Amino acid sequence: MTRTAPLPPPGGWTRYVALGDSFTEGLSDPAEDGRGYRGWADRLAGHLDAHARARGGPGTGYANLAVRGRLLGAVLDEQLPVALASGADLVSLVAGGNDVLRPGSDVDALAEAVETAVAALRATGADVLLATGADPRDSPVVRRTRGRAATYNAHLWSVAARHGCAVVDLWGMRALRDWRMWAEDRIHLAPEGHRRVALQAAAALGLDVPDDGWREPLPPVPPRPRLEGAREDARWAREHLVPWVRRRLAGRSSGDGLAPKRPVPQDWSRPALDVRD
Repeated sequence: MTRTAPLPPPGGWTRYVALGDSFTEGLSDPAEDGRGYRGWADRLAGHLDAHARARGGPGTGYANLAVRGRLLGAVLDEQLPVALASGADLVSLVAGGNDVLRPGSDVDALAEAVETAVAALRATGADVLLATGADPRDSPVVRRTRGRAATYNAHLWSVAARHGCAVVDLWGMRALRDWRMWAEDRIHLAPEGHRRVALQAAAALGLDVPDDGWREPLPPVPPRPRLEGAREDARWAREHLVPWVRRRLAGRSSGDGLAPKRPVPQDWSRPALDVRD
């Protein structure tokens, strides 16, 4: 039986917990005070809080357990138990992208692990928000993972249908095909990308989202000369791809030794407890 995605409770969600990796941690979206990162999940928490208060609710407490570099297994081992015990009525689980980037990853096994986690969260009564991966077809090197990414996305849609989850369709966001939405590393979103993903997430959860053109692509720019594009690709590989590969070969992660920036639910407007940069 296919269930429908969740709708906001009458007074809004009261406790939102975000699980994941660097995407949900918010890398490349500096906080307004310049300390640490914000990101789409922080921005979504703001929309949830405003929605709840406008309907007479107490507002939305918010925890973000995401840590950069985490593989799906680590997310489920380290973060899921905390979410299950938190009393959250909304949990976003966005993970697996780091696994998909690795050659030989088993996307069917990844999807099974996600479904088990989703079933556990739904058994607590929490609503669940998932997100597909963005389409990597325009990215040098990363586009080689497109088949695995598409298969994983198809699994996520099926999991969502079986368990009544909302889904942020990053693959279908045409605006994300513009490199101006991405940071220099071409892996993490720039602030405007995070802003738009937060609005997409709010819309997926049934919130009224102001139409300021966030769904539409940015105005086009002249195409890059081929030589300029080749130089930029070479610089990207040197400054971002090579260090990433070296960390993988050494068995290290960018998140080694880091703890979640918002380990306990608190008012979304309060600064993160961890202000690392």
